[in-house]
Amino acid sequence: MKLMKNIQSFGILRLTVVVGLLLLLSGCDSFVDIDLPTSQLTSSSVFDEKATANAAMTDVYSKLRDSGLLTGRASGMSISLGTYADELDYYGTTLADIQHFYNNSVLARNGAVAEWWNSSYNIIYSANTVYEGVSASTKLAQADKDQLMGEALFVRGLVHFYLVNLFGNIPYITTTNYEQNQVAQKIAIAEVYNHIIADLEAAKLLLPADYFVGQRIRPNKLVASALLARVYLYNGNNEEASNEASAVINENGTYSLVGDFDSAFLAGSTSTIWQLIPQDAGGNTQEGANLIFNAGPPTFAALTNGLMNAFEPGDLRRMHWVRAITDGSNTWYHSFKYKQQTNTGTTEEYSIVMRLSEMYLIRAEARAKQGFISEAKDDLNTIRNLAGLSGTATNNQQDLLSAILQERRVEFFTEEGHRFFDLKRAGELNNALTSVKPGWNATEALFPLPENELLRNPNMLPQNPGY
Repeated sequence: MKLMKNIQSFGILRLTVVVGLLLLLSGCDSFVDIDLPTSQLTSSSVFDEKATANAAMTDVYSKLRDSGLLTGRASGMSISLGTYADELDYYGTTLADIQHFYNNSVLARNGAVAEWWNSSYNIIYSANTVYEGVSASTKLAQADKDQLMGEALFVRGLVHFYLVNLFGNIPYITTTNYEQNQVAQKIAIAEVYNHIIADLEAAKLLLPADYFVGQRIRPNKLVASALLARVYLYNGNNEEASNEASAVINENGTYSLVGDFDSAFLAGSTSTIWQLIPQDAGGNTQEGANLIFNAGPPTFAALTNGLMNAFEPGDLRRMHWVRAITDGSNTWYHSFKYKQQTNTGTTEEYSIVMRLSEMYLIRAEARAKQGFISEAKDDLNTIRNLAGLSGTATNNQQDLLSAILQERRVEFFTEEGHRFFDLKRAGELNNALTSVKPGWNATEALFPLPENELLRNPNMLPQNPGY
């Protein structure tokens, strides 16, 4: 644990002797620009020891937290997609890339989009490095090899899942071979999903049943099941989505819903399935640092009136997960799921990526789509009742699906772009955003492929429609 804390504090890339291989990853502008190693320090020297192999995998999570799509910084999906959809109003500088998200004026040369692409494929390359190095190791114990290979496959599937939902047809990168990667070709969305599912199913077989070092910061079998539940739902395989969600829900000795909404996002919450540990000792989440404000008007972002009006009277989530700020004349609201925005001496909150409530709402939607209306209502009402609301009365399939979509809106706001992805998946993106985003076009359901990628690799053509 001490090693992990040290790695989180200053990053594996500074362990220049032990993990010099990973230095090749951090300075690349694109996943196609990975250079050949310039020394004889190869993966075999990194993955001969359990400690350094674990450090290499820990660095992958650090990248996810600090620069990837899951970061709580402005560049991450929680904030960027919150402004792109209908969750967040933007009050910051007009020179920032996020302004283009808010105004739906993103172009192929947008720096934030390029960062999404580059950081994501950098993380994928790092995961592939771990997978290849561990699988080739002759000195690691088999249990350690299985765990690390499972984690690498999990991350690879996770990041590709977000990329395909942001960009559509993309390359699926499974190797560190730079010659193959620099001419990688896009594949169809359905094929991407097949690869994601294969990686996650393989990861589930390899990962241990228990969490690494007792914390929920490294995936186990149930974390893989939770992500598979989401992937299957998005891919239209409702039976498997329901089954994987049930596998997590039924582990009631590990997971349970939290009725105290003020403690739901604390580091030790029993509803957490997977979370990312903050970088510094005593530090808390980037989400809290960026979304909380203490005086008005906001200088960065605030919750939209549309979101605020979506809460029903008496909803405990509005009471505990939203905070009002007034200057005496005007009132603004910010997300208050995370309560801390500074270092508290002892870390109180980690960035939660997956929670148990998602499994209930995934299973509710999957059951409703299969025609199991009563069972779907039970799952939906479990979440509603926890929030102090009465159960839904509808027995109509389409009305029930609309109710689940609405429940997801007030449950997962400002969390990893759920709202954008849910609207898109439900075919409601245009209906929801046309009235609140002047000039919204249907083609903006996909982001542009970064301009530099198309120049580097003609196999990435054509550009997504509308750009």
